[in-house]
Amino acid sequence: MIMEFAELIKTPRVDGVVLHRPFMPTVEGTLCLTGHHLILSSRQDNTEELWLLHSNIDSIEKRFVGSLGHITVKCKDLRMIQLEITGMEECLNIASSIEALSTLDSVSLMYPFFYRPMFEVIEDGWNSFLPQNAFKDLESMTDEWRLSEVNKDFSLCPSYPPLVAVPKDVDDETLKKVATFRHGGRFPVLSYYHKKNGMVMMRAGQPLTGTNGRRCKEDEKLINATLRPGKRGYIIDTRAINVAQQAKARGGGFELEANYPQWRRIHKAIERYNVLQESLIKLVEACNDQSHSMDRWLSKLEASNWQTNVKEILTTACLAAQCIDREGASVLVHGTEGTDSTLQVTSLAQIILDPGCRTIKGFQSLVEREWLQAGHPFQQRCAQSAFSNSKPRYEAPVFLLFLDCVWQILRQFPCSFEFNESFLVLLFEHAYASQFGTFLGNSAAERARLCLPEKTVSLWSWVNRPQELERLTNPLYEPNSLVIWPSVAPQSLLLWEGVFLRWNRSSKCLDEAYEEMVHIIEYNKELQTKVNSLRRQLAQLETEDPLLHTP
Repeated sequence: MIMEFAELIKTPRVDGVVLHRPFMPTVEGTLCLTGHHLILSSRQDNTEELWLLHSNIDSIEKRFVGSLGHITVKCKDLRMIQLEITGMEECLNIASSIEALSTLDSVSLMYPFFYRPMFEVIEDGWNSFLPQNAFKDLESMTDEWRLSEVNKDFSLCPSYPPLVAVPKDVDDETLKKVATFRHGGRFPVLSYYHKKNGMVMMRAGQPLTGTNGRRCKEDEKLINATLRPGKRGYIIDTRAINVAQQAKARGGGFELEANYPQWRRIHKAIERYNVLQESLIKLVEACNDQSHSMDRWLSKLEASNWQTNVKEILTTACLAAQCIDREGASVLVHGTEGTDSTLQVTSLAQIILDPGCRTIKGFQSLVEREWLQAGHPFQQRCAQSAFSNSKPRYEAPVFLLFLDCVWQILRQFPCSFEFNESFLVLLFEHAYASQFGTFLGNSAAERARLCLPEKTVSLWSWVNRPQELERLTNPLYEPNSLVIWPSVAPQSLLLWEGVFLRWNRSSKCLDEAYEEMVHIIEYNKELQTKVNSLRRQLAQLETEDPLLHTP
């Protein structure tokens, strides 16, 4: 392994390198390249060392003025740094080494396999959110579901975990037949149980009806098993009707009303991954535009369609939540594969409905259950960010869009979340580049094959230490057992400055202002009481008069 890295590093060390970062002092020091890090250390007073994971590098650009080389490093976390290196040969060697080390194909060569924690692991995050433990909570509320081991060797559905919750009356043989009728073998499984009225949300892949209108009686039996007598359910298809129609020609399709008479199908158009990647690229380009023209900024922001994507996802999640809470109906969510927009909708609906998901541990459990174990392909989706020069294949900011939607709700209900914005930013960063193994691989099957729990440290082991929890806790939090209905009106949705503008001065000023505000509120008990009282009144108003129409 070490030899492989050594062959890629043409020049391991260069002195007299100048580091430029926006709105920060220039630093001169020694640049070192290791197998996993770009390090710049300086003897100047009051300067921190720069430690940058190669896996965080999205692209580099190089140019020369005489023998002075300039390397611009563009990162997946959206920051940009510039290195000034004297000597053409040294500069070219450093550039080619960075390019090689930041595009390693082998997962087992990535940093999480080499990282050794400098902190004491009090709680092993790999064992914190096991499906069998989550199922115990479900068993305390209902006896209508069971944990099936039908996928224990990942052969039935490669993107599902070994244990899935299914209706008690449906046996494993039925599940095997249903798996052949759903995209990628993703048969309908339980996503969420609503304690208030016993309604459920399931998720799946699209049905493989094809052009001949293929039917599967076992599939109909499975999803009908979740309905109460005399009740209807809703199927929320995250594709536009024309896209779902076109899928038939490729063997896919949707549930025909004749075969599912107790279910009403609703189509909500959420963009697919290639469109979302283009949206992110345009948004980041707009945020880095130096023209200082208001018209140009606003038109570029609108052209990116990022906020439109946020709105569509939130609207669909609110629809799912309303079907369950207001209509008293069960819901099945799917798109095409069931690994992207489906998970955005099911997880956001739970944020709206379930106060437990708004706690730090509850949110970790949600990410683990609805993203990692549910088969979102993190390795593929987060292989590139907004600066990559290569043509996107499977890359898309699906998880980042989910976090953006959560931030929108957090901003509208600042007292209802135990965690703060920093927690969401941290998850964004670690999804794209991390010393932890949590987001490696594309499925539970891949993580098992890579032996990640044995060979890497979980991000949750780091997050759940007392000192880190303190940093990520929202001081305004007061538990709110109510359903929270976010506004999806365009004027209610803002650009997430904490991610997209955080590397410029204006956002740093906003961060300082926010910290000052928190400081005042923390120490002013009287104001705290008033804020909490207002929050309760607002939450009551939201509950009585939601801003959305019922479906």
